[in-house]
Amino acid sequence: MSKALEFINSEKSHYGKIFVDVSYAIDNVSPFLDKDVLENRKYTVKLPVIKKYIDVLEGAESEAKKSSGFMSMFKGDKVTPLVESFKRDNKDSLIQLENCSKCTCLNCTAQCNFASCEGCRPGSFIAYCDHERYNVTKHGNFNIELTNNRTGRTDRYKVMATMEDCVDEKRYIVIQNVMDNSDKYILHYYPGISEDDYGEITDGEEFDTIASLYGKVDV
Repeated sequence: MSKALEFINSEKSHYGKIFVDVSYAIDNVSPFLDKDVLENRKYTVKLPVIKKYIDVLEGAESEAKKSSGFMSMFKGDKVTPLVESFKRDNKDSLIQLENCSKCTCLNCTAQCNFASCEGCRPGSFIAYCDHERYNVTKHGNFNIELTNNRTGRTDRYKVMATMEDCVDEKRYIVIQNVMDNSDKYILHYYPGISEDDYGEITDGEEFDTIASLYGKVDV
């Protein structure tokens, strides 16, 4: 098998499963959700992108099989660049659909009091939800810079998770220094339009609750 066909088959297997999982989920939840709620879910909006990508892969597979054989060694690979071009142009949507396939919202039909898809950053997914008060969101590429008020030093932190408390209408964030894994904080999180803000959790019981919540997904 040529490298082009190996690549195409690998992509079809990976994204084909995501397409099936998301399609089944839409069929499963659609009888129980209002049309507006379903249409606002990111995976419903972005599903056509992955369907188109699979069509591109199947077309590329057909072309690759036609040009396979000894003479293909001298013609070069013309199909892989076309596939990679589509994937590159639709990178954000494909990444989001992959995250949606792991999200607890995927098959959920509960009456939702959380921000849900409207509060989901690109490349993120909800890893835990108790359907009543708390949920935990994992992030793929979310980094922030914080300045230590005592030292004046600015460090870069990776966001490990964000949490939402829909009862008390609070949010929390877990961050870890990208240069020092032992430098980790759990803070109040105040998302803003132009910039976000953070604050120390001074209540010990509240801190323990959020730390325990984060422990459910810190694996």
